[in-house]
Parts: sequence; structure tokens; C-alpha cells
Amino acid sequence: MRVAEFLEPKDWFRAGAGPRYVQLRQRLTDGVAQGVLPPGSPLPPEREIASITDFSRVTVRKAMQALAEEGTIVQRQGSGSFIASKTEQIEQRLTRLTSFSEDMERRGKSSTTRWLERGLYMPSPEEMTALGLSSEDSVARIVRLRLADEAPIAIERASLPVDILPNPLIVERSLYEVLEETGVRPVRALQKISAVNLSEANAALLAVAPGDAGLSIERTSYTDCDRIVEFTQSIYRGDAYNFVAELRLAKE
Repeated sequence: MRVAEFLEPKDWFRAGAGPRYVQLRQRLTDGVAQGVLPPGSPLPPEREIASITDFSRVTVRKAMQALAEEGTIVQRQGSGSFIASKTEQIEQRLTRLTSFSEDMERRGKSSTTRWLERGLYMPSPEEMTALGLSSEDSVARIVRLRLADEAPIAIERASLPVDILPNPLIVERSLYEVLEETGVRPVRALQKISAVNLSEANAALLAVAPGDAGLSIERTSYTDCDRIVEFTQSIYRGDAYNFVAELRLAKE
């Protein structure tokens, strides 16, 4: 059923059954529950909903604001309103160095990738510092949106020396699988995790509202010979991941 058909007021609006904005909010909520409005799908513009329902723009806007406040929809400036994606939280222990693909496979989830950038580039100042490169060197860079069971989870930006990864295009699924095949898979890493509010661009990719909580993770990975092999900057949805570390009492 098309959204316009679902919002036809003859099927759900009842005069005297409560404020119009409340009935419209309930109809849209029912659409989410019934699968007519799947996660991540766009809603018609407010003026179109007003035309379909014969409600005022003020009434429609009030219903949309209520849905946004309760987390049913996400409003993106310049893009419109979208049904929020509901993501199951994933617990990640900080004692193991694994790839995203391996994490999802271990949990029985399907992992997919949407490529945002891939190739050889001039290194940024951060990449030069992290990887020990000069301004005359090139850096292999892969930037991807990582999804679990079709839900966007993280934006990963991995940078590597070109002698480690001379052709970034050979990475199709797991970077660590490629590095293992060439004998340079990292065996340890240092990670820095900090809380951030998601920018409008990152929020749009992760299907959440701008300003929502996120996790910024910087990781520097090393081979068993202590060669720096990878510098990764990732942005995770704050509602998707729990990072867990086991602590033990130090013996004096």
C-alpha cells in the first residue's frame, strides 16, 4: 500500500475521537507497526500530508514534532522526515582485535558495506603523523558505511601505507582478510574512544538525527614486529554499540 493511500482520512479519522494531530500521529505509528512505513523510509513532505488528509499544516507539523520527540521519525534539515531505524545494541569486548565482518559473523548477523571512498591519496596531517608518512608519500584509504542486517552501524575510515595495501580496490569485504593473505594482519592495537554528537552528514549516513550521540574511535594497529599497519577513524551510532572491558585488581 502506498503511503498516500494509507493516510486517506476516511479509513481512520473520526470526528470527536480526539485532536486531529493525535489521530494523525497514531496513524503514522500504526503504519510503522504494520510495515507500511519501514525503517529508513521517507515520509511525504508536510504540505503533501496536509493535502492528503485535508488537515492544516500546523496540525501536521504538531504530529510530526510529537513523532520526532518520541523517536519514531528522524527529521533532517533539507532532506525531510524519515522513519527511524531501530538497531539492536551490540556488545563489543575490548580484549579482542577483530574486524567488523568477523564481529557480525560471530553474532549471526549479515554484514554489508557501502563504499564512500577508496583509492590512493595524498595523506592528511593526521595520517602522516599516525603512519609515519611524509607529505610526498601516498596513502591507501578506504572509507565505508558498515551495515548489520541492513541497518547502518558505523562509518569507518581506514588509512594504510601503500606498501601494505598498494591497491585498495582489492578490498571487497574484510580488510583484515586481505591483510592476513599478505601476511601483515595486525595483532594488537591502541584505541581511543570518545563521545561525540553526530554531524548532519554523519547522522544522515547512520539514519539518525543530527546531534544524536555517537562514538568516535581512533585505532592504530601493529603487526607482531611492531610495524604500524593501519590507522582507522570510525564513527559509531551511540545506540548501536556497547564497548565492554574487564578490569582486574592490580597486585601491589
